[in-house]
Amino acid sequence: MDITTTLARHHAAELRTEAAAHRLAAGTAHRAELRARLGQALIEVGSRLAAPRPAAAVA
Repeated sequence: MDITTTLARHHAAELRTEAAAHRLAAGTAHRAELRARLGQALIEVGSRLAAPRPAAAVA
């Protein structure tokens, strides 16, 4: 096999590997961000539910 062909195949394999690693990393980052936003929303809702309600003003 020609050296140029061998190098091209090797380079293509490296690019595929890097692309796969990037897709995995991007998916993980997105999930972590989504998890953090969801957690913050749950904390806010829980804080609102746990807060004492103000007494109704009696006239």
